[in-house]
Amino acid sequence: MFDAKKLLDQFLGAQVPGSSGTVKEKAGGVVQMAKDNPLATGAIAAVLLGTKTGRSLTGSAVKLGGLAAIAGLGYQAYKNYQAGHAPDRSAANAPAELLPPPSDSAFSAEAPHATNDFALALVRAMIAAAKADGHIDNSERARIMDRVQVSGLGAEAQDFIEKELSNPTDLDALVAAAVTEEQKVELYTASRLAIEPDNRAERGYLDLLAGRLGLADALVDHIEATVSASKV
Repeated sequence: MFDAKKLLDQFLGAQVPGSSGTVKEKAGGVVQMAKDNPLATGAIAAVLLGTKTGRSLTGSAVKLGGLAAIAGLGYQAYKNYQAGHAPDRSAANAPAELLPPPSDSAFSAEAPHATNDFALALVRAMIAAAKADGHIDNSERARIMDRVQVSGLGAEAQDFIEKELSNPTDLDALVAAAVTEEQKVELYTASRLAIEPDNRAERGYLDLLAGRLGLADALVDHIEATVSASKV
């Protein structure tokens, strides 16, 4: 099995392995990746599917990269929720620098449940969210795989992404992958990062996911606010 954590890193602001440039720089004129706003979208699905978010993450979140960015946003939302703060979606609410969760937090990459399998579930969650409006046809899938090949991912990762794009979303499996409340927060955070829910299908999918994960409405509001505040 390929390293899903590295897969997240490569599409959340990291450099292309073996090169001195980002995916966008390496791609050059091969594809107009994500409408000229590639890695800054802050989500693998947004990169692969052409920047569905319409906005990009702030620099500190992109710099943090990968699993740590998802965990950091989830941790911040969860902490604000537990403290009883009111959700604030304004950019002024975004931290000057997004930091990874403390090492003793269940959101930490050092936590026992922060496995490659769960990182893989986060990738699946992002792709599932990006597919929620059903817009991916054969030509779009071909363009997506062109971008995947340019990114420098290995054949196993490419095969995984192609299957995830082609197969129906297994929501039961996604929900089952999140065992702890912290994992449920991260799974929803990753899904929300992948899209700006500006149509009923996307909004409905996120609402369904939150319900299936058993997340409290107030907690979902905090995740929504934290992700919104982190985008520009």
